[in-house]
Amino acid sequence: MEVSRIRALRGPNLWSRHTAIEAIVSCSEAECSIERMGEFESRLRQRFPEIGALRPDGQSDSINMAHVLELAALALQAQAGCPVTFSHLAATPEKGIYQVVVEYTEEVVGRRAFQLAQDLILSAENDTAFNLEEALAELHELDEDVRLGPSTGAIVEAAVARGIPFRRLTEGSLVQFGWGSKQRRIQAAEMDNTSAIAESIAQDKELTKRLLHAAGVPVPHGRPVNDADDAWAAAQEIGLPVVIKPQDGNQGKGVTVNITTEAHTRIAYAAAAAISDEVMVERYLPGHDYRLLVVGDQLVAAARRSPPSVIGDGVHTVRQLVDEVNLDPRRGDGHATSLTKIRLDDIAHARLAIQGYTAESVPAKGARVILRNNANLSTGGTATDVTDDVHPELAARAVAAAQMVGLDICGVDIVCESVLRPLEVQGGGVVEVNAAPGLRMHIAPSYGKGRDVGKAIIENMYPDNDNGRIPVIAVTGTNGKTTTVRLTAHIMTSSGLRVGMTNTDGVYVNGQQIDSGDCSGPRS
Repeated sequence: MEVSRIRALRGPNLWSRHTAIEAIVSCSEAECSIERMGEFESRLRQRFPEIGALRPDGQSDSINMAHVLELAALALQAQAGCPVTFSHLAATPEKGIYQVVVEYTEEVVGRRAFQLAQDLILSAENDTAFNLEEALAELHELDEDVRLGPSTGAIVEAAVARGIPFRRLTEGSLVQFGWGSKQRRIQAAEMDNTSAIAESIAQDKELTKRLLHAAGVPVPHGRPVNDADDAWAAAQEIGLPVVIKPQDGNQGKGVTVNITTEAHTRIAYAAAAAISDEVMVERYLPGHDYRLLVVGDQLVAAARRSPPSVIGDGVHTVRQLVDEVNLDPRRGDGHATSLTKIRLDDIAHARLAIQGYTAESVPAKGARVILRNNANLSTGGTATDVTDDVHPELAARAVAAAQMVGLDICGVDIVCESVLRPLEVQGGGVVEVNAAPGLRMHIAPSYGKGRDVGKAIIENMYPDNDNGRIPVIAVTGTNGKTTTVRLTAHIMTSSGLRVGMTNTDGVYVNGQQIDSGDCSGPRS
């Protein structure tokens, strides 16, 4: 079997609307019927039992090697966790030559699955070893590395549901929606019309607080500090307890809250300084930690975040309890899963010490042991949806905070006793405004109803059910194609539309020639 001309079909194509790998496969006379190849099928199933049926029930036609390759490439991806279902085999007019088409969700994974399927077949053919577990692990890890994260993925899925075309511009989170003048771009949960100035303001927590305070949005009092001694001095000025955090951090990295001692202050300063050269101390606001998601001028989701914690059973140590919690399949490293594994780092050890524990302590049955006070999901916290409970005045404060900074998609962090009442009546405040906020706590909260925040973002980018597409008219025939195209373009231009056309003279956009030559054929 020889595989040639492997190419990626990165959109709707002759075979389906799925992205797919297409290859030309040449089979020898013997390979046109695997029944002639002795024990090949049984050896194949020994190496890959999950490959499934090679022929539909009730069908007795011969199976060729190209069909085996098709099914193996699809099944390897499916077993590795990729959501793929489509494959197709088409015979060409030339005997023994086939077109094999296999769906992929990530191109590099699809290509690698094709290679591994060939290795599997060769192994079964020559009766040599094939490490299925290693192959599936490789595909799974590759898929984890290259697929879109939950935030970007939710927006892309909402676009696909609306029929809006998309393509990834990089291996990261930069995605383009639509074509031509209707194209829009996102990077993670950040729109293309969000200014660099707005993002810069959101990164500077001290500047953000000053702007919000000027707009009448409640914020906690605080100031930047230069070193650990200055941090302790600021804590005494402001009044304990305090919060210490990087001035330009994100995702809760380096943030320590409810600090009450000098020793804890120094540990917290070191953690913040490891993230940023600029550190600030601010008043600690008692209450729950809430994240409100603002898109445009609307509050679209809200979640109460709880800090990472374990519940004692009177038998296991804190470390063992953390290990047990981390076994939850929803917890992982990074942002691919709905929850993040809890870490026993210096901040966790300091928080344990305040409660009279160490990592080796055995908490009493039912005792709740908090591992850190900040409740970001990225540090192991959990989220409960409270969108339906938010008071209209509190929602208006969140929208005002986002608009003051200038963010189109904004995560507003609020600390207060309850979202059922306005901030001012309960002494709450806005503690942070975040550009490119994580969406996973709203998409798949630990408790409560998930919110379709991707849909809200797409509706903001493409209002009035716009699908981001440019209508295309294709003209075919023997004579008069260019004349017909010119007449059609002239009629549309006269109607006030911006028109592009290709013909035997070149490419024209809005009446201006941007390329010359015969651009009328399929190669153009």
